[in-house]
Amino acid sequence: MKLPGKSKIQILFILIILLPPKLIAQQNTLYELGEIVRLEYNNPELEVDLGVGLWALPMPMDFDDDGKIDIVVSSAARGVYNGLYFFKNLNDNKKPVFERPVRIGDGPVHIQASYSNNEPRVLGPGTEYINFKGRILKRAEGIFNAGIIHSLSKRKRTSQWKYVDYEDDGDLDIIVGVDDWSDYGWDNAFNLKGEWTKGKLHGYVILIENVNGEYKLSGKLKAGGKTIDVYGMSTPNMEDFDGDGDLDLICGEFIDRLTWFENVGTREKPEFAEGRFLENDDGIIHFDLQMISPVAFDWDNDGNWDLVVGKEDGRVALLRNTGERKRNMPQFESPVYLKQQAGYVKFGVLATPFSVDWDDDGDEDLICGNSAGYIGFIENLGGENQLEWNNPVYLEADGELIRIMAGEKGSIQGPAEKKWGYTTLSVADWDGDGLKDIIVNSIWGKIEWYKNIGVRGTPKLAKRRSVKIDWEGGEVKKPSWNWWNPKYEELVTQWRTTPFAIDWNDDGLMDLIMLDHEGYLAFYKRFRKNGKLYLKPGKRIFMDADNNALLRLSEREAGSSGRRKICLTDWDGDGKIDLLANSKNVEFF
Repeated sequence: MKLPGKSKIQILFILIILLPPKLIAQQNTLYELGEIVRLEYNNPELEVDLGVGLWALPMPMDFDDDGKIDIVVSSAARGVYNGLYFFKNLNDNKKPVFERPVRIGDGPVHIQASYSNNEPRVLGPGTEYINFKGRILKRAEGIFNAGIIHSLSKRKRTSQWKYVDYEDDGDLDIIVGVDDWSDYGWDNAFNLKGEWTKGKLHGYVILIENVNGEYKLSGKLKAGGKTIDVYGMSTPNMEDFDGDGDLDLICGEFIDRLTWFENVGTREKPEFAEGRFLENDDGIIHFDLQMISPVAFDWDNDGNWDLVVGKEDGRVALLRNTGERKRNMPQFESPVYLKQQAGYVKFGVLATPFSVDWDDDGDEDLICGNSAGYIGFIENLGGENQLEWNNPVYLEADGELIRIMAGEKGSIQGPAEKKWGYTTLSVADWDGDGLKDIIVNSIWGKIEWYKNIGVRGTPKLAKRRSVKIDWEGGEVKKPSWNWWNPKYEELVTQWRTTPFAIDWNDDGLMDLIMLDHEGYLAFYKRFRKNGKLYLKPGKRIFMDADNNALLRLSEREAGSSGRRKICLTDWDGDGKIDLLANSKNVEFF
């Protein structure tokens, strides 16, 4: 059988990086040593979006005391990029550009910065990190029993603490953003009409008052006479955002918006109006992805409190406060992403790169999916022997940006995942016309493809269409937990799994090897019917040599199902096609 593209593409699944053939010898040595190598841009003039790994929690500050605003970002998820990263500002505060990051510690999952006398005070749940700029995380002192706060939330995911002089009495109180997932649950709760039968996410703001030097719980804050309850991950910020002399409140959320609560009371006795989504002349301010974590900071020192916002994909955006007031709220410019010198190649998070000579110039590029549902082209500018990468370019199809998203009903884990897409893909000449097409799976579990209607060296993609399967008069297969039914010729399998295109039986037609609806690795044979190309129903032909059982890579159900990325290649050079699958490292079959 023939491998797609180059014959000896090697893959490193920890970062899901695919390397070109002439790096095989180097990569095999690294494989033997068990070493993980991050792919670098090797492009010193390139500027890219500032970013860390999963879940960016930003803390702007002059970290090195040189008069310029730097930024420290926590990447809080487990994994290879977990850490606390320092980005040094190389330019000025109006047009900052940052150095490549330096890892300065582990990445706390709830870390937040607030500002007293223009100095950062860095808190975790119930804890302050004393002299953060000097000692990072080495000196943590307890300030309040976090367990008391967490008991107010039956099922907590985030707990974000900040100092504020709440009632203008000269001491520091604490506000805490805490969420509650107990109504929402997390998984598999759609009825047959596609209606979510559980509740929504809750995001509360809790006040801990400083009473004569002792912290006492005051309870959940209210706005408009009701308990403040945003859509999860409230990340509260209290500052005088509208310049009227009292402290207002702006919260983030788990999806993609910011909520504005105007203080209609006084500086000494705050009282908040009902929340409204923050908007400007372009409408409600939305973000590209989810898990919005804002911190208030006067970035340009103009007396107006700006917002620095981290997101799930590790990027950080700046929203400048213009100082104007419209529709009874402060006006913020739309998000602008901070820039850094190019370091490691990055395309969002949960990236799924496929190595291929996309532009037919003789070297290996990357076509890549990610959690946000985009598909990107990362061009190799350096050739086979010296890799140099360009900034990722979002691909378009039929003149429109490619982005697959769950919306309200597409994720088995519910409407809280509406902006996720989880694109995973392979590239092959799917229709036999000599041009490279893209075959994609996503959060929906639908196997679809983008036909290349360009010319060799200049790809152009048509609108997404279904990969056709002939069920041969039998039952249309789908995961048992899918509330929706595929159309008769649609192929639907477990979500977030790679559809690997390969001519498995060497008959000149591209087949698919991938997980079927029950998580078994299956062979979907391609054939012609009435002049059109179809797949036959998947056959479970792959066996586990240890116990002679069918190879099942995903035994779990619903939200825990799927999630497997695979690659087929002659990994050990013995002339046979091996299987690589993602795990904590990589599974080699």
